[in-house]
Amino acid sequence: MRRPAAALALLALAATACSGPTPSTPVAVAATRSPAPVTTWSPSPAPTEPARRPITLAFGGDVHFEGPVRRHLLADPTTVFGALVPVLSAADLTVVNLETALTDRGTPADKQYVFRAPPVALDALRAAGIDVATMANNHGIDYGPVGLADTLAAERRSGFPLIGIGRDEAEAYAPYRATVGGWRVAVLGASQVIAPSVSKLWPATPTRAGMASAYRVARLTAAVREARRSSDTVVVYVHWGEERQACPSDEQRELAEQLVAAGADVVVGSHAHVVQGAGRMGSGYVAYGLGNLLFYSRSATTSVLTLTVEGRRVTRATRTPAVLRDGWTTPMRGRAARVEVARQEALAECANLH
Repeated sequence: MRRPAAALALLALAATACSGPTPSTPVAVAATRSPAPVTTWSPSPAPTEPARRPITLAFGGDVHFEGPVRRHLLADPTTVFGALVPVLSAADLTVVNLETALTDRGTPADKQYVFRAPPVALDALRAAGIDVATMANNHGIDYGPVGLADTLAAERRSGFPLIGIGRDEAEAYAPYRATVGGWRVAVLGASQVIAPSVSKLWPATPTRAGMASAYRVARLTAAVREARRSSDTVVVYVHWGEERQACPSDEQRELAEQLVAAGADVVVGSHAHVVQGAGRMGSGYVAYGLGNLLFYSRSATTSVLTLTVEGRRVTRATRTPAVLRDGWTTPMRGRAARVEVARQEALAECANLH
């Protein structure tokens, strides 16, 4: 008589219990169904840090689209920066100062010079390889609250990031953040140049749109410390200094020291319309003045500053000198370039940098 499978299983178990298998002898157990698959638990692998490599950060000075530059912008925004494009686009992250409101509306501020440009200016920046622009300067709100609202709307539509301005204080002091080459980079913008006629109207407050004022040193350094806690590299771009002065003012030096002490690794600036000195200040790297990058100057010299960075360490600084002439900015070559670089690097002496 054929025995049920369950009975066979019991007999097999009984036999095993009496004699026991040798270590090399498997035990056969009959079953009425296939065994359920065995699930082996293992801990989830620990998240791995992204591979890190040295990164390059490029910085250019003042940009607006007045005079002959506007004609280039309206004709073809992708060609405005001309021969600078390979330099600007080669860096992992490129930052400039956009010194104009983006609007065709609003009331001009009560000051000598006011600038504005169409929103297509942001397309020109992007086409040049520029990644972010600060608008914390003495022209970013030249056309009042209406012009500022238009500027912020243009930012949202284009997706091109602007720093140093915002719908309120928190947004104005907030950094642009990006992970580049495995490093978390934060870039903040603020202005130490605000015309007296608008000094009470332009700075952002908790309930009013505006710009990040560098006169509010405690607020700015608090923003730097906050960025420091969650970033590997912290950059602050400040609009400051005295026009046409190649050496930094006492106010620039003092603020630079405060920003580095708060945790800034790189401090760069603009406004003087000429290049100022650059070099190391304690644990930070400071470039006081980047000159004009794309401006309506008839003729002037400038440069793009490119830093090689690993976390908090600036390991290399290079300058690409250029000439502004009639709305075009053209990199210099050969001996003229070497002479201009030497002149710009010598400015570190009066800036007390090394």
